Amino acid sequence: MSIDIKTPTVLRPSSSDLWFLAYLPLAISDGIATPLIPLLALQHFGAGPFVVTIIIAASGMSQVPFTILWGNLSDRVAHRKYFLVGSFLATGVSIVLIALAHDLITYFWLNVVEGLASAASAPIGTMLLLETRHKRWWPQDIGLFGLISGLGTTVGLALGFVWLFAIGFRANAIHVMTGLLILSGALALLSAVIAWAWIEEPATRIGRYTIAELLHLHRGIAERARVVRARVAGVLDLTRGPAEKLPGREYLFLAALGVMSVGFEIFYGPFPVFLWQGAHFTDAGVFIVYLGSAAASTALFFHSGKAVERHSPKSLFLGSLTGRVALMLLFLWGPVYVLLGLGSPALLAWLAVLNALLGVTWAFISTASTLFLVRLVGRSARGRALGLYNAVAGAGGLFGTLAGGWLYATYGVHVAYSIAAVTVVAGAALLLPIPYHIFLAPQRAARRTTFLRSTRGAAPSFPRRRSPPPTRTSPR
Repeated sequence: MSIDIKTPTVLRPSSSDLWFLAYLPLAISDGIATPLIPLLALQHFGAGPFVVTIIIAASGMSQVPFTILWGNLSDRVAHRKYFLVGSFLATGVSIVLIALAHDLITYFWLNVVEGLASAASAPIGTMLLLETRHKRWWPQDIGLFGLISGLGTTVGLALGFVWLFAIGFRANAIHVMTGLLILSGALALLSAVIAWAWIEEPATRIGRYTIAELLHLHRGIAERARVVRARVAGVLDLTRGPAEKLPGREYLFLAALGVMSVGFEIFYGPFPVFLWQGAHFTDAGVFIVYLGSAAASTALFFHSGKAVERHSPKSLFLGSLTGRVALMLLFLWGPVYVLLGLGSPALLAWLAVLNALLGVTWAFISTASTLFLVRLVGRSARGRALGLYNAVAGAGGLFGTLAGGWLYATYGVHVAYSIAAVTVVAGAALLLPIPYHIFLAPQRAARRTTFLRSTRGAAPSFPRRRSPPPTRTSPR
């Protein structure tokens, strides 16, 4: 009897996978809250640019340690479902309380609590998926989670625009934004209801350290101002396997990643402040600009992966970084702002297109950077390297967010965005010493080897040499 290996073999205790959709309302909620929280801080409480960036970073500062804590607790307690439902429930309640806050201090601390509450959703949700699905389908299923996240974020931003433009056109802006943030909290609560109704506890348990190298696939595909809200899964604790020292070029890559992450968030940290105060956009206009990036990166999610597989991750990575730096510099004040007019629909369209193009570069950067590292390290060190990848990117993002807010508040947009671009260039320059040939796609590498062998054989004065055995850092 023959077995069709292409037929999916699904191993799960539940009769359906509808619980995947529990993440959709949560992603819509996140799409609404990402630009809305800094806008409310600006308009409701009169916060300055630096204070706004501190509030943006507040959620992430609590997420980093508590992502590890919740993951460890879920490994020791028999019920993952209750942790996930509790995370969704606490996130929704926190967002509703943020909307109802009456002073800036309370607003700040509720953002910290929201980050603490949402920290459980990444490691526990990922482990629940892996424990209820066959190993063969892990990459596809985690990729589906990423697509749900991107689509939800895009829908949330579109919903926010319609709400603010249609309902808030003649109403009090603060009341309209407060109602929208309450809707965001209600959507997170809906995720809790769906999770409670459709999730069943897994029959088997998997140690998180055994699947560390897969967890990079859970990264959000839509870049956000609150970059740590992408819910990086596990940070350092996911790599508790046997430690292997990484060679120098892996550390060079991680250093480059850290520098570039700082540059990205120096740009995006004060971004909502720049759009509202600098470009004079309405609240609905700010949502439109964010929507461009989210929609572009979501649409190119799978296409970017195929492009990286066909070409060298290094060349695509550096090319995308070059394009991103050029786009960042186009946001600087210049004749286009005078020509189009501050707050005008034409300027809104211009900056929305620029941000959409930044979303295009992010789709390729997020995919190519991960594959860059995966091909660089050996299989045994892959889990540890990806854990460091997440930790370095998260730490760089937090520092960059705060630095961007301080630079914007102290020196203005010209200095802040110029330093952001220079920082990204400095990070990209650190990648140049890493040998290019390591990152050729397997088909191109094979053709290159065949060509070299044929040319060696055609030269009668040189003996034909066998190609060297594969090293630990060869592509797999």
